[in-house]
Parts: sequence; structure tokens; C-alpha cells
Amino acid sequence: MSDEREQKQGRVADTVSGLLQGGTVPEARRMLNALHPAEIADLLESFPVAERKLLWELVEEENGGEVLLQVNDEVRSGLIEEMDEAELLAATSGMDVDDLADFMQDLPKTLTGAILRSMDNQNRQRLEAVLAYPEDSAGGLMNTDTVTVRPDVSLDVVMRYLRMRGSVPELTDHLFVVSRFDHFLGVLRVSDLLTRDPASPVADVLDTEAVAIAADKPAREVAKMFEDRDLISAPVLDERGRLIGRITVDDVVDVIRDEAERSILTMAGLGDEADLFAPIWSSTRRRALWLGINLLTALLAAYVIGLFEGTIQQVVALAVLMPVVASMGGIAGTQTLTLVTRALALGQVASRNTRALLIKELGIGILNGLMWAAILAGIAVVWFGEPAIGAIIAAAMVINLFVAGLSGVGVPLLLKRLGVDPALAGGVVLTTVTDVVGFMAFLGLATIFLI
Repeated sequence: MSDEREQKQGRVADTVSGLLQGGTVPEARRMLNALHPAEIADLLESFPVAERKLLWELVEEENGGEVLLQVNDEVRSGLIEEMDEAELLAATSGMDVDDLADFMQDLPKTLTGAILRSMDNQNRQRLEAVLAYPEDSAGGLMNTDTVTVRPDVSLDVVMRYLRMRGSVPELTDHLFVVSRFDHFLGVLRVSDLLTRDPASPVADVLDTEAVAIAADKPAREVAKMFEDRDLISAPVLDERGRLIGRITVDDVVDVIRDEAERSILTMAGLGDEADLFAPIWSSTRRRALWLGINLLTALLAAYVIGLFEGTIQQVVALAVLMPVVASMGGIAGTQTLTLVTRALALGQVASRNTRALLIKELGIGILNGLMWAAILAGIAVVWFGEPAIGAIIAAAMVINLFVAGLSGVGVPLLLKRLGVDPALAGGVVLTTVTDVVGFMAFLGLATIFLI
């Protein structure tokens, strides 16, 4: 299905591009706006900046707000720069409160003020309630479109109330039961509302064990809770236990998608570069930092090699085999690093199990080291006809894979304690450790036993 979607998107992109180049703007406009807003967003992200601006001018007003929500933050900022105040107000007019709160993070203060002034008092208060919490918290993620009922009314009264409303918010799988002072008491499932005796009071059928989320809970933990409990929606409570909003599964999907995208980019030091066609200078500036850090680490490894220059000159085989030891250590360490970094993100690693995890990874490092050391030693003996070289590279392999296991666990734990994102910096640090240790072990042993 993914391949079909990509092929379809590619065909649409080619067609739209051809229409623009051929000057058939009305047809390009019709074809573009026939797509779902999410598909339009994907299309915009796939075009260079100049063509993206042309396409954005063709997007109809009723689609504009949803498209802006679907594109990544960097592309959104670029599109917003092309819009005047009237266009921005029109784009935000139909947004849900939670989406509007996210959108306003990218707007200058002058425009946020204009948006707030354009809203009625009720919606303004709802928006301000969401904006009062950090963007990456449950409070920043929530929507205020809740349907509440009292515990002392009957199910029949609730049904009449819903008919009078005429509609309910999307993804409503239960109603929230609150006290007179909005303190959360539990939930009334829609299924119970439809199947139980209409004369039954809400108090008799409400679920008091329903999951409720504190407003200051991190968005990542909220997503994990939805995943573990298969939730569709969940109430959000303030510090006094009062209902202030709800989170729905569509918001959580966005969090999961953003986290996955961020994880992929941070592994390469590109955490802030979401736009494939970002300006050359800004992309250069972002990447230069990690290239510079990598240069320093590479120079450190080169310095270690330089310490054994005389040894390498006397035994040329060492220069041939050096990269093998460093590469095997780097791959083994990266495997452990990836697992531990993921476990840290999921909250699976704590002081209670760090020792067991470390012992496991050291054991894996030793066993893999012994197995591949034997194979590599055999290859080295056959290749160079020197059993001593085979023994030395075997010993270096075991040492480096042991250190790789130790570093794969220790580096992310240390970085997290220092307040540094392990996903962003872990790979650079670990590669440096395995390179330096690998070269030091291999060349050091060669210097002792061959020279």
C-alpha cells in the first residue's frame, strides 16, 4: 500500500508540475484542490521552494488551514511568511483549539493578538487555557471540546440533551461525568448510554476507573498510555482534579509520527532539518556543527594511530587490518546504543535494571567477540601467513566488542544524566570510543608482541 501511495503521489506531482510549466494553471488548481489536505501537504513538501510558493497560491482558502497543519514546522513557517494577516485569519477560522494552539507557535506576536481578537469570548478562553501549558505536554495537546454530564441525571435526560445539541465532537467514545464544580468523577460510555435502561441514573453506570491524564504529563508519556491501553480519547485534569479538556487518538498519532521523524533525523544530527528543500545556507549551518564535532573525534582517532606510526611502518599488515577492528566495534556498539536509547525513550531503563542490562550486553560483546575473533584470526593467518598477527587481531576484536557493549549501555545513560539527547549525540561519542579503543588495542598489542 505504501508503494502504491508513493507511486500515486509521484504521478500527481509530475502532472501538476507539467501543468504549471505548460501554463495550464486552472487545471493545476483543480487537480491540486481535489486532493485531501494531507496529500496536498505531502505534495508541497516534495517541491523546491520556488515551485512550492506557486503551488501554495493555488490552494483554495477552505483547504489552507488544514494543509498548514499537515506540513512540517519548517515548511509551515515558510508558507506563513508568504501570507498576509487576512489570509492567516481565514486559515485559522475553522481550526480546532488544539490545532490552533500548535499553529500559533509559528506566528509573530502581532498576528497571535489579531487571531485572539477575532475569536468569541468562549473560544478565546479555551485557546488561552491550552496555550497556558507547554506544547509537548498533555495540556498543550488537549482540545477543550468536551461533553460533560452530571451523575444525578438519568440516561434518558442525557439522550435528550445530546439531541438538543445536535452533534458531538469527533471521536467521542464516552461522555465525561463531573461534579457541580467540574471535578472529574468518571466517564459514561456511549455504548452504555445506548444499551442501558434509560431510567437509570448516570451514577449507576459511570466508570470511575477510567484513565485520566494530568495536564502537565509529557506528550511522549501520553502517547505511550494511549498505545498501551488502546484509548480513543481520555480526559485531561488540572492540578485540582478538574476537567479541562480531552486528548483524542488523532492527536496522539501526530505525536508518534513527530517522535519517529525526529528519531530518524537526530541519529544523523539533523533534528531541526525537516524541510528537504530548506535554503542551502541554513542547512549548511545546521550540519556544520556535527561535521565539526565529527572532525574532532576523527582527529582524536588519527592521533592514536599516529602514536604507533613506527609499528605500522614495520608491519604493513596492521594498516590493512586496522579498519576491520574499528568497524566491527562501531557496528556492535551502535546495535546496543540503539536498543538502550529506545528503551530510555520508553521508560524501560532505570536504576533497578541497569546492572542486568549491562551484564547482558557485556556477555553479548564477549561471545560475539570470541566468535568473530576466531574467524578473523583465521583469515589474517591465511592472508599474511603470520599466526602472531592473527592472535593479536583476535585479542583486539574481543577487547573492542567488550568495550562496545559497555559503551552502548554507558554512553546513553551518561548523556541522559547530563541532559543531552542520547539519540542526537550518542552515535558520535560511541564511534569515537570504539575507534580509539580499537586502534589502541590492536596497535598497542602489535607494538608489545611484534616489535
